[in-house]
Amino acid sequence: MERTSGLEFASRTDPGLIRAQNEDALAFSPEFGYAVLADGMGGYNAGEIASGIAVAVVVGLLDEKLPGLDGPVHALLSEAVQAANHEVFQAAQSRPDYRGMGTTLVAALFRRGRILVAHVGDSRLYRLRNGGLARLTADHSVVQEQIELGLLDARDAANSPERHLLTRALGVGEQVLADLTEHVVQPDDLYLLCSDGLTDMLADDDIAHLLVAHGRSPDTAASMLVQAANDRGGHDNVSVLLVRAGSAEAEAGDESLLGRLYRQMRRSS
Repeated sequence: MERTSGLEFASRTDPGLIRAQNEDALAFSPEFGYAVLADGMGGYNAGEIASGIAVAVVVGLLDEKLPGLDGPVHALLSEAVQAANHEVFQAAQSRPDYRGMGTTLVAALFRRGRILVAHVGDSRLYRLRNGGLARLTADHSVVQEQIELGLLDARDAANSPERHLLTRALGVGEQVLADLTEHVVQPDDLYLLCSDGLTDMLADDDIAHLLVAHGRSPDTAASMLVQAANDRGGHDNVSVLLVRAGSAEAEAGDESLLGRLYRQMRRSS
């Protein structure tokens, strides 16, 4: 667990009780205020390669360009996702046993009191605020499309044999469409990035209960989430990455917004 500029980070990753290998990958930077998680898929070892490449590329690009960046981060995060897609796709073409490999990706970048989120696939990002849990990403999956069309409800979706069929993934094509969203950060917000090894085992209400009970200590909460997923069967690798926002992070957002308005007024006068 580490702290920086009002952000507190904690993470856990575990192979679960069934899988021999862990094909999840994650990283975070207290210095630059980002968190990245990927869940790989493919043949023997290929999923591990895909997720590892994706996280490494995103981290490398953010570490390189964030220090000198004095403007919107949307373009940079989008560039990082596309670069990761390119590298995974190229690796998948390089060896027969890597063909068809890919990975999900969810990345969160905290900057000036905002959180910018990019995601592809069914790894998720949640926010706990004032005891209420909100999912800030929508799965790119066949089941999610069926839910949106009214063909499935949440209970049927959890038991659907198609629940792991993705409609988007990193590295399966030369280009990928990532969803990018932006949200205001408030003091004491708790953000959870996770692979489907968690959400397959725990319902959103279960996740909310654990975060409410243990969220004041993200390190403890991360351990409790992984343990709960394994207690329910641990059918898949399970990875969680928690980020808790303090007052300094939220106040920075208010100040930067006022500063931007002031600068805009000066330019227009």
